[in-house]
Amino acid sequence: MASRPLLLGHRGLRSRSFSVRENTLAAFDLALQHGCDGFEFDVRLTADSCPVICHGDRFAGITIARAACKRLSALPLLEDVLARYASRAFLDIELKVPGLEPYVLESISKFPPQRGYVVSSFLPGVLVDLRRRSRSVPLGIICETRMQLSAWPELPVDYVIVHERLITPALIFDLHVAGKKAFGWTINKKASMIRLSNSGVDGIVSDKTKLLVATLSPG
Repeated sequence: MASRPLLLGHRGLRSRSFSVRENTLAAFDLALQHGCDGFEFDVRLTADSCPVICHGDRFAGITIARAACKRLSALPLLEDVLARYASRAFLDIELKVPGLEPYVLESISKFPPQRGYVVSSFLPGVLVDLRRRSRSVPLGIICETRMQLSAWPELPVDYVIVHERLITPALIFDLHVAGKKAFGWTINKKASMIRLSNSGVDGIVSDKTKLLVATLSPG
């Protein structure tokens, strides 16, 4: 990936141009069909400790953390996603809640991603617990505010996944000097994709997968 950053779909993809729901197998498939290297997706935990794929804490009027897995059969399971894509996509596995750590590590051991992966979260405590459980799993902190971003040097992470408005060439330089990889999200404008690619960012997460690939990996 020396010539360009990793191109990743945000929740698979999120575009009105395509009639697929985010965080579904259809969205993941379409991101790869467009030419992305992989995709980001969100994991939550049901009341009976089943890791399911969903961004919000509710689905179809059901609170995920209070429901049994069988009530959420429309949601993909983490193991199903790993089994389907481990051999052909870079996976950014975002943990939305604490408590997922042992289940995610177990699933990764069953279906180790062959094209690379990162387990990411906004929650520092989740990342600290994951590092305690595994020295080898690649971890990433997601940062939307300057306060969140300021904490990265103290965390056991390999990736820093930064909101577009906080990314600067100086930040990318500092992260690389520290041996970290820098991802930018959510990058939906062509000019921003080009700017970040030229700045040396290691990965770009976008809702607009077709535009992302056409801009940075044409042909």
